Amino acid sequence: MRSAGKATRSRARDAGRVSGWLNALSILSLAVGAVCAILLVVDLTRRPQRMWIMNVVWPVCALFGGPILLLLYARHGRAAPSQAGHGGHETPFRYAVANGTLHCGSGCTLGDIVAEWLVFAAPVVAVWFGWHSLFGARIFAVWAVDYVFAYAFGIVFQYFTIAPMRNLSLGRGIIAAGKADTLSLTAWQIGMYGFMVFANFVIFRDWIGARLQTNTAVFWFMMQIAMLCGFATAYPVNWWLLRAGIKEPM
Repeated sequence: MRSAGKATRSRARDAGRVSGWLNALSILSLAVGAVCAILLVVDLTRRPQRMWIMNVVWPVCALFGGPILLLLYARHGRAAPSQAGHGGHETPFRYAVANGTLHCGSGCTLGDIVAEWLVFAAPVVAVWFGWHSLFGARIFAVWAVDYVFAYAFGIVFQYFTIAPMRNLSLGRGIIAAGKADTLSLTAWQIGMYGFMVFANFVIFRDWIGARLQTNTAVFWFMMQIAMLCGFATAYPVNWWLLRAGIKEPM
């Protein structure tokens, strides 16, 4: 008994130490992402993108992409002063795919942020989406909410990209947006969910002995990493969508 109690106290102390440095790292990572997003907003006000929606995409994706996103923007996203709003040099295909993937990811990011905080503020929303009835674990119901909001944002973002370029009506534009975004967004969410399963049930439950909570910096740090995983799983899908002409190059 004393041995078990000692082991429990030791694990609690270890969890406390881990949470201390992990919390500090999380705050730092979130701060870096916020600073990168602000830098992009400032630059984009002086050098707006040819597609106005990309003025939203870049700062939103900087929240999880940080300095890597800034580098991509500087090399293959930034408009020259004389070309702001009027196009520019042709982007290599692999970077056009990255831009298209980020376009999808920005909708996922905004949708997940809204959904997570909505369920945190009103837990009954998780019940409406299957907690207790379809899902034993609350997290899976929350992910259903995440998907709905991410999909809604994604369709809006795709509509304002495709409809003007193809001169489509509202109905045809929404249909085209659905074709362009459904596979991409689903692939992104699969990568995001996959990492969050690992984070929730392995890193925190089994290794640390703690729970991830929405109102903590550590949770959103894990979400930053999850979004990078979402980019990795959505990139090949966007490659195919662009090659097939279903999505428009950014």
